[in-house]
Amino acid sequence: MTPLRPAQAGGAQAFVADLSLELTARGHDVVLFCAAGSEVPGVALSEVAVAAEIEAALVRPAGTTAERVSAVERAFAEAFTRVHAGAFDVVSQHGFDAEAIELADGLPVLHTLHLGPVAPGVVRAASAADAPLAVPSVAMRDAWREAGVEAEMVLRNGVPDFDPGAAVPGDYALIAGRISPEKGTAEGIRAARAAGLRPLVIGSVYDLEYHRSAVAPLLGPGELLPVMRRELLGGVMARAAATLMPIEWDEPYGLVAAEAQVAGCPVVAYARGALPEVVESGVGGLLVPAGDFDGFVAAIGVARALDRAAVRRSGRERLLIGPSAAAYEAALAEVAA
Repeated sequence: MTPLRPAQAGGAQAFVADLSLELTARGHDVVLFCAAGSEVPGVALSEVAVAAEIEAALVRPAGTTAERVSAVERAFAEAFTRVHAGAFDVVSQHGFDAEAIELADGLPVLHTLHLGPVAPGVVRAASAADAPLAVPSVAMRDAWREAGVEAEMVLRNGVPDFDPGAAVPGDYALIAGRISPEKGTAEGIRAARAAGLRPLVIGSVYDLEYHRSAVAPLLGPGELLPVMRRELLGGVMARAAATLMPIEWDEPYGLVAAEAQVAGCPVVAYARGALPEVVESGVGGLLVPAGDFDGFVAAIGVARALDRAAVRRSGRERLLIGPSAAAYEAALAEVAA
Protein backbone atom coordinates (compact mmCIF):
# COMPACT_ATOMS: atom_id res chain seq x y z
CA MET A 1 0.00 0.00 0.00
CA THR A 2 1.91 3.01 -1.32
CA PRO A 3 0.67 6.51 -2.24
CA LEU A 4 -1.02 7.04 -5.59
CA ARG A 5 0.56 10.04 -7.26
CA PRO A 6 0.49 11.83 -10.64
CA ALA A 7 3.90 10.24 -11.31
CA GLN A 8 3.16 6.59 -10.57
CA ALA A 9 5.89 4.13 -9.68
CA GLY A 10 3.98 1.12 -11.04
CA GLY A 11 1.46 0.14 -13.68
CA ALA A 12 -1.11 -1.31 -11.29
CA GLN A 13 -1.10 1.90 -9.24
CA ALA A 14 -1.58 3.99 -12.37
CA PHE A 15 -4.43 1.78 -13.52
CA VAL A 16 -6.25 1.94 -10.18
CA ALA A 17 -6.11 5.74 -10.26
CA ASP A 18 -7.28 5.85 -13.89
CA LEU A 19 -10.09 3.38 -13.24
CA SER A 20 -11.31 5.39 -10.25
CA LEU A 21 -11.36 8.57 -12.33
CA GLU A 22 -13.19 6.91 -15.21
CA LEU A 23 -15.84 5.30 -12.98
CA THR A 24 -16.37 8.66 -11.28
CA ALA A 25 -16.80 10.29 -14.69
CA ARG A 26 -19.38 7.62 -15.54
CA GLY A 27 -21.51 8.82 -12.64
CA HIS A 28 -20.54 6.45 -9.83
CA ASP A 29 -19.79 7.56 -6.28
CA VAL A 30 -16.27 6.22 -5.89
CA VAL A 31 -14.20 6.23 -2.71
CA LEU A 32 -10.58 5.26 -3.25
CA PHE A 33 -8.89 3.73 -0.19
CA CYS A 34 -5.20 4.49 -0.47
CA ALA A 35 -2.06 5.40 1.43
CA ALA A 36 -1.71 8.84 2.99
CA GLY A 37 -0.03 11.28 0.64
CA SER A 38 -1.99 10.12 -2.40
CA GLU A 39 -3.06 12.59 -5.07
CA VAL A 40 -5.90 11.61 -7.41
CA PRO A 41 -7.72 14.87 -8.25
CA GLY A 42 -11.39 14.29 -8.98
CA VAL A 43 -11.80 11.19 -6.81
CA ALA A 44 -12.86 11.02 -3.15
CA LEU A 45 -10.00 9.57 -1.13
CA SER A 46 -9.96 7.73 2.18
CA GLU A 47 -6.29 7.93 3.12
CA VAL A 48 -4.67 5.46 5.48
CA ALA A 49 -1.46 6.24 7.34
CA VAL A 50 1.29 3.80 6.41
CA ALA A 51 4.65 3.14 8.02
CA ALA A 52 7.87 3.95 6.19
CA GLU A 53 8.78 0.25 6.16
CA ILE A 54 6.16 -0.43 3.47
CA GLU A 55 7.55 1.88 0.81
CA ALA A 56 11.16 1.17 1.76
CA ALA A 57 10.64 -2.55 1.26
CA LEU A 58 9.60 -1.97 -2.34
CA VAL A 59 13.25 -1.24 -3.11
CA ARG A 60 15.40 -4.34 -3.18
CA PRO A 61 17.38 -5.53 -1.30
CA ALA A 62 15.20 -4.26 1.55
CA GLY A 63 12.93 -7.23 0.94
CA THR A 64 10.30 -8.58 3.27
CA THR A 65 10.95 -7.97 6.94
CA ALA A 66 8.94 -8.52 10.10
CA GLU A 67 8.54 -4.75 10.34
CA ARG A 68 7.12 -4.56 6.83
CA VAL A 69 4.71 -7.46 7.46
CA SER A 70 3.44 -5.77 10.61
CA ALA A 71 3.11 -2.41 8.83
CA VAL A 72 1.15 -3.97 5.97
CA GLU A 73 -1.17 -5.74 8.39
CA ARG A 74 -1.87 -2.51 10.28
CA ALA A 75 -2.52 -0.50 7.14
CA PHE A 76 -4.91 -3.02 5.62
CA ALA A 77 -6.67 -3.57 8.96
CA GLU A 78 -7.40 0.16 9.15
CA ALA A 79 -8.48 0.36 5.51
CA PHE A 80 -10.86 -2.60 5.73
CA THR A 81 -12.31 -1.47 9.04
CA ARG A 82 -13.42 1.62 7.15
CA VAL A 83 -14.62 -0.36 4.15
CA HIS A 84 -16.74 -2.70 6.28
CA ALA A 85 -18.23 0.30 8.09
CA GLY A 86 -19.03 2.09 4.85
CA ALA A 87 -21.77 -0.25 3.62
CA PHE A 88 -20.63 0.11 0.01
CA ASP A 89 -22.63 -1.45 -2.81
CA VAL A 90 -19.53 -3.18 -4.15
CA VAL A 91 -15.77 -3.22 -3.62
CA SER A 92 -13.15 -3.42 -6.38
CA GLN A 93 -10.06 -4.72 -4.58
CA HIS A 94 -6.64 -4.38 -6.26
CA GLY A 95 -4.12 -4.93 -3.46
CA PHE A 96 -1.76 -7.81 -4.24
CA ASP A 97 -1.43 -8.81 -0.59
CA ALA A 98 -2.89 -11.77 1.28
CA GLU A 99 -4.25 -9.37 3.91
CA ALA A 100 -6.23 -7.43 1.31
CA ILE A 101 -7.93 -10.61 0.14
CA GLU A 102 -8.56 -12.10 3.58
CA LEU A 103 -9.88 -8.92 5.20
CA ALA A 104 -12.44 -8.46 2.42
CA ASP A 105 -14.25 -11.62 3.51
CA GLY A 106 -17.98 -11.01 3.75
CA LEU A 107 -17.98 -7.97 1.44
CA PRO A 108 -19.50 -7.80 -2.05
CA VAL A 109 -16.02 -7.74 -3.59
CA LEU A 110 -14.18 -8.43 -6.81
CA HIS A 111 -10.46 -9.11 -6.39
CA THR A 112 -8.16 -8.21 -9.29
CA LEU A 113 -4.85 -10.06 -9.29
CA HIS A 114 -2.45 -7.74 -11.11
CA LEU A 115 0.48 -10.16 -10.91
CA GLY A 116 0.94 -13.83 -11.54
CA PRO A 117 1.10 -16.46 -8.77
CA VAL A 118 4.49 -15.26 -7.54
CA ALA A 119 3.73 -14.89 -3.81
CA PRO A 120 2.79 -18.08 -1.91
CA GLY A 121 0.73 -16.18 0.67
CA VAL A 122 -1.33 -14.48 -2.03
CA VAL A 123 -1.83 -17.79 -3.84
CA ARG A 124 -3.17 -19.35 -0.64
CA ALA A 125 -5.46 -16.39 0.05
CA ALA A 126 -6.77 -16.31 -3.52
CA SER A 127 -7.36 -20.05 -3.47
CA ALA A 128 -9.40 -19.76 -0.27
CA ALA A 129 -11.38 -16.67 -1.29
CA ASP A 130 -15.12 -16.98 -1.75
CA ALA A 131 -15.28 -13.82 -3.86
CA PRO A 132 -14.74 -13.77 -7.63
CA LEU A 133 -11.24 -13.16 -9.00
CA ALA A 134 -10.20 -11.18 -12.06
CA VAL A 135 -6.92 -10.91 -13.96
CA PRO A 136 -5.77 -8.40 -16.61
CA SER A 137 -4.89 -10.89 -19.36
CA VAL A 138 -5.45 -14.38 -20.69
CA ALA A 139 -1.80 -15.10 -19.95
CA MET A 140 -2.40 -14.41 -16.26
CA ARG A 141 -5.62 -16.44 -16.24
CA ASP A 142 -3.64 -19.41 -17.53
CA ALA A 143 -0.79 -18.84 -15.06
CA TRP A 144 -3.16 -18.75 -12.11
CA ARG A 145 -5.01 -21.81 -13.41
CA GLU A 146 -1.70 -23.70 -13.48
CA ALA A 147 -1.24 -22.70 -9.84
CA GLY A 148 -4.65 -24.20 -9.00
CA VAL A 149 -6.56 -20.92 -8.77
CA GLU A 150 -9.43 -20.18 -11.12
CA ALA A 151 -9.82 -16.50 -12.05
CA GLU A 152 -13.33 -16.20 -13.44
CA MET A 153 -12.86 -12.93 -15.29
CA VAL A 154 -10.33 -11.40 -17.66
CA LEU A 155 -10.67 -7.63 -17.19
CA ARG A 156 -8.04 -5.88 -19.23
CA ASN A 157 -6.29 -2.76 -18.10
CA GLY A 158 -6.58 0.45 -20.09
CA VAL A 159 -4.80 3.78 -20.39
CA PRO A 160 -5.95 7.38 -20.88
CA ASP A 161 -6.02 8.77 -24.38
CA PHE A 162 -3.14 10.99 -25.41
CA ASP A 163 -2.86 13.23 -28.44
CA PRO A 164 0.76 13.33 -29.64
CA GLY A 165 0.02 16.15 -32.03
CA ALA A 166 2.67 16.58 -34.70
CA ALA A 167 5.41 14.87 -32.69
CA VAL A 168 8.49 14.02 -34.75
CA PRO A 169 10.32 10.86 -33.67
CA GLY A 170 13.84 11.47 -32.41
CA ASP A 171 17.02 9.45 -32.22
CA TYR A 172 16.36 7.77 -28.89
CA ALA A 173 14.75 4.52 -27.79
CA LEU A 174 12.68 4.57 -24.61
CA ILE A 175 12.98 1.99 -21.84
CA ALA A 176 10.31 2.85 -19.27
CA GLY A 177 9.30 1.18 -16.02
CA ARG A 178 10.94 0.05 -12.83
CA ILE A 179 14.64 -0.70 -13.07
CA SER A 180 14.91 -4.39 -12.26
CA PRO A 181 16.14 -7.59 -13.95
CA GLU A 182 12.69 -8.86 -14.98
CA LYS A 183 12.09 -5.67 -16.99
CA GLY A 184 15.29 -6.22 -18.97
CA THR A 185 16.49 -2.65 -18.47
CA ALA A 186 20.14 -3.39 -19.23
CA GLU A 187 19.27 -5.46 -22.29
CA GLY A 188 17.11 -2.62 -23.55
CA ILE A 189 20.04 -0.18 -23.26
CA ARG A 190 22.35 -2.53 -25.17
CA ALA A 191 19.72 -3.14 -27.85
CA ALA A 192 19.15 0.58 -28.34
CA ARG A 193 22.85 1.22 -28.87
CA ALA A 194 23.18 -1.79 -31.19
CA ALA A 195 20.36 -0.32 -33.30
CA GLY A 196 22.13 3.05 -33.51
CA LEU A 197 19.85 4.83 -31.06
CA ARG A 198 20.46 6.66 -27.82
CA PRO A 199 18.84 4.87 -24.85
CA LEU A 200 16.57 6.84 -22.54
CA VAL A 201 15.57 5.09 -19.31
CA ILE A 202 12.66 6.49 -17.31
CA GLY A 203 11.75 4.79 -14.05
CA SER A 204 12.45 4.22 -10.40
CA VAL A 205 15.28 2.03 -9.16
CA TYR A 206 13.67 -1.12 -7.77
CA ASP A 207 16.72 -3.40 -7.55
CA LEU A 208 19.63 -1.38 -6.22
CA GLU A 209 22.35 -3.94 -6.92
CA TYR A 210 21.09 -4.58 -10.45
CA HIS A 211 21.10 -0.85 -11.11
CA ARG A 212 24.62 -0.39 -9.76
CA SER A 213 26.19 -3.36 -11.48
CA ALA A 214 24.24 -3.83 -14.72
CA VAL A 215 22.45 -0.59 -15.64
CA ALA A 216 24.38 2.47 -14.43
CA PRO A 217 27.66 1.50 -16.16
CA LEU A 218 25.83 1.45 -19.51
CA LEU A 219 24.32 4.93 -19.22
CA GLY A 220 25.72 8.29 -20.22
CA PRO A 221 24.74 11.77 -18.99
CA GLY A 222 21.05 12.54 -19.32
CA GLU A 223 20.10 8.96 -20.24
CA LEU A 224 18.32 8.20 -16.95
CA LEU A 225 15.28 10.22 -15.86
CA PRO A 226 13.04 9.71 -12.81
CA VAL A 227 9.40 8.66 -12.94
CA MET A 228 7.36 11.47 -14.46
CA ARG A 229 3.74 12.53 -14.80
CA ARG A 230 1.72 10.68 -17.42
CA GLU A 231 1.24 13.63 -19.76
CA LEU A 232 5.00 14.26 -19.78
CA LEU A 233 5.76 10.59 -20.32
CA GLY A 234 3.28 10.54 -23.20
CA GLY A 235 5.19 13.33 -24.88
CA VAL A 236 8.48 11.49 -24.46
CA MET A 237 6.88 8.35 -25.91
CA ALA A 238 5.44 10.24 -28.87
CA ARG A 239 8.91 11.46 -29.80
CA ALA A 240 10.76 8.18 -29.19
CA ALA A 241 11.91 6.15 -32.17
CA ALA A 242 10.60 3.06 -30.36
CA THR A 243 9.72 1.80 -26.90
CA LEU A 244 11.74 -1.27 -25.95
CA MET A 245 10.54 -4.08 -23.68
CA PRO A 246 13.07 -6.96 -23.69
CA ILE A 247 11.37 -8.43 -20.63
CA GLU A 248 12.75 -11.38 -18.71
CA TRP A 249 9.49 -12.46 -17.08
CA ASP A 250 5.88 -13.15 -18.09
CA GLU A 251 4.48 -9.63 -18.17
CA PRO A 252 1.04 -9.61 -16.50
CA TYR A 253 -0.23 -6.87 -18.82
CA GLY A 254 2.32 -4.26 -19.95
CA LEU A 255 0.89 -0.80 -19.36
CA VAL A 256 3.98 0.84 -20.88
CA ALA A 257 3.29 -0.99 -24.16
CA ALA A 258 -0.30 0.26 -24.14
CA GLU A 259 0.70 3.85 -23.36
CA ALA A 260 3.35 3.87 -26.06
CA GLN A 261 1.00 2.66 -28.79
CA VAL A 262 -1.69 5.17 -27.82
CA ALA A 263 1.01 7.86 -28.14
CA GLY A 264 1.85 6.55 -31.63
CA CYS A 265 5.17 4.99 -30.64
CA PRO A 266 5.91 1.46 -31.90
CA VAL A 267 6.83 -1.15 -29.31
CA VAL A 268 9.52 -3.80 -29.70
CA ALA A 269 9.12 -6.55 -27.12
CA TYR A 270 9.87 -10.12 -26.31
CA ALA A 271 6.73 -12.21 -26.77
CA ARG A 272 6.20 -13.20 -23.15
CA GLY A 273 3.23 -13.04 -20.84
CA ALA A 274 0.48 -10.69 -21.96
CA LEU A 275 2.50 -8.67 -24.45
CA PRO A 276 1.18 -10.66 -27.44
CA GLU A 277 -2.29 -9.57 -26.26
CA VAL A 278 -1.29 -5.90 -25.94
CA VAL A 279 1.03 -5.35 -28.92
CA GLU A 280 -0.51 -5.88 -32.36
CA SER A 281 2.63 -7.24 -33.99
CA GLY A 282 3.31 -5.71 -37.39
CA VAL A 283 0.96 -2.81 -36.66
CA GLY A 284 1.60 -1.45 -33.17
CA GLY A 285 5.13 -2.79 -32.99
CA LEU A 286 7.09 -6.01 -33.31
CA LEU A 287 7.15 -9.10 -31.10
CA VAL A 288 10.33 -11.18 -30.99
CA PRO A 289 10.89 -14.67 -29.53
CA ALA A 290 12.07 -14.36 -25.96
CA GLY A 291 15.86 -14.14 -25.64
CA ASP A 292 16.55 -13.50 -29.34
CA PHE A 293 18.72 -10.40 -28.87
CA ASP A 294 19.86 -10.17 -32.51
CA GLY A 295 16.26 -10.49 -33.65
CA PHE A 296 15.25 -7.83 -31.16
CA VAL A 297 17.84 -5.37 -32.50
CA ALA A 298 16.76 -6.07 -36.09
CA ALA A 299 13.11 -5.54 -35.12
CA ILE A 300 13.89 -2.03 -33.87
CA GLY A 301 14.78 -0.97 -37.41
CA VAL A 302 11.62 -2.53 -38.80
CA ALA A 303 9.47 -0.92 -36.10
CA ARG A 304 10.86 2.52 -36.91
CA ALA A 305 9.41 2.19 -40.42
CA LEU A 306 5.87 1.44 -39.19
CA ASP A 307 3.10 3.97 -39.83
CA ARG A 308 2.89 5.82 -36.51
CA ALA A 309 -0.68 6.95 -37.24
CA ALA A 310 -1.61 3.27 -37.58
CA VAL A 311 0.24 2.49 -34.33
CA ARG A 312 -1.84 5.09 -32.54
CA ARG A 313 -5.07 4.01 -34.22
CA SER A 314 -4.52 0.40 -33.17
CA GLY A 315 -3.75 1.47 -29.61
CA ARG A 316 -6.82 3.69 -29.33
CA GLU A 317 -9.09 0.97 -30.71
CA ARG A 318 -7.93 -1.66 -28.21
CA LEU A 319 -6.26 -0.19 -25.15
CA LEU A 320 -8.06 2.86 -23.77
CA ILE A 321 -9.40 3.18 -20.23
CA GLY A 322 -13.01 3.75 -21.35
CA PRO A 323 -13.75 0.18 -22.49
CA SER A 324 -11.77 -1.15 -19.53
CA ALA A 325 -13.92 0.85 -17.10
CA ALA A 326 -17.09 -0.31 -18.87
CA ALA A 327 -16.02 -3.93 -18.39
CA TYR A 328 -15.35 -3.28 -14.70
CA GLU A 329 -18.69 -1.51 -14.39
CA ALA A 330 -20.50 -4.58 -15.73
CA ALA A 331 -18.49 -7.01 -13.62
CA LEU A 332 -19.00 -5.02 -10.42
CA ALA A 333 -22.73 -4.70 -11.09
CA GLU A 334 -22.86 -8.49 -11.30
CA VAL A 335 -21.03 -8.84 -7.99
CA ALA A 336 -23.33 -6.30 -6.33
CA ALA A 337 -26.53 -7.94 -7.60
